[in-house]
Amino acid sequence: MTLRQDLRPYRLRIEHTTGYSYPGDVSASYNEARMLPSSTDSQFVLSSQLDIEPSASVNQYYDYFGTRVAAFDVLSSHSELSITSRSLVEVRPQPIEHADTTWEELRREAQRNVTVSEHLTQTPRTKPHDGVVDLARSVAARHEHPGHAAHAIAEAIGGEMEYMFGITGVHSTAAEAWTQRKGVCQDIAHITIGALRAVGIPARYVSGYLHPHPQPLIGDSVTGESHAWVEWFAGDWQGFDPTNNIEIGDRHVLVGHGRDYNDVPPLRGVYAGPHKGELHVQVTITREA
Repeated sequence: MTLRQDLRPYRLRIEHTTGYSYPGDVSASYNEARMLPSSTDSQFVLSSQLDIEPSASVNQYYDYFGTRVAAFDVLSSHSELSITSRSLVEVRPQPIEHADTTWEELRREAQRNVTVSEHLTQTPRTKPHDGVVDLARSVAARHEHPGHAAHAIAEAIGGEMEYMFGITGVHSTAAEAWTQRKGVCQDIAHITIGALRAVGIPARYVSGYLHPHPQPLIGDSVTGESHAWVEWFAGDWQGFDPTNNIEIGDRHVLVGHGRDYNDVPPLRGVYAGPHKGELHVQVTITREA
């Protein structure tokens, strides 16, 4: 990994617009947005806001997994729904620090800590292909400590997968994506999580944003997108981006955690009306310092 000479934290401005256009009016919609980051040990939210059209009152809260949620209802007739989040975040790298936790210590911790053990259970999205299980077991057998095994497994999955848009869909499973050996960050995160859980390492899905340029220029606005990576528990929670096979750095902005994508979609909702909506998404990321 190449180290930057300038170790000051990046300051990233993120504008994320999403929503639906309908061919006719719908009478009402009920929605949840998970698009605003929260401050953590490695990032500090300097400002954030959510703009909704048509205007709606918003109830903000933190869900079970600690993700910031904006719930809102649009009860008037509308043919378009647009949600724009604007955030300014100062981000520091999160280099992996392996604890000396043993496999037996991890097993005992998972038995007594529900927030750890709940990330051991496979979901329909993360249930791994038999080939992934074999790979994970083979890698894990070569490591005395689960933290080192987790890192090696994540790198192995990332090395096997090719990032390719359009091969999979939002509802694709880890097993389906592995068969293709192609997918997007959501698929690669699901495969990695399934592999880690298969060998007894708790793992969770992380949603957020990634500045696409390794050396972003100050003031240069670029097209981005929502991104996904993983965290595993082996004494402490550690993050890794298997899509790019890199540690979590100052280009990653975390929005939320969950068991899989289904716990942290940027926008979820239902509406009343006969028309099928067309989703639109646009993300712009600017390094400001």
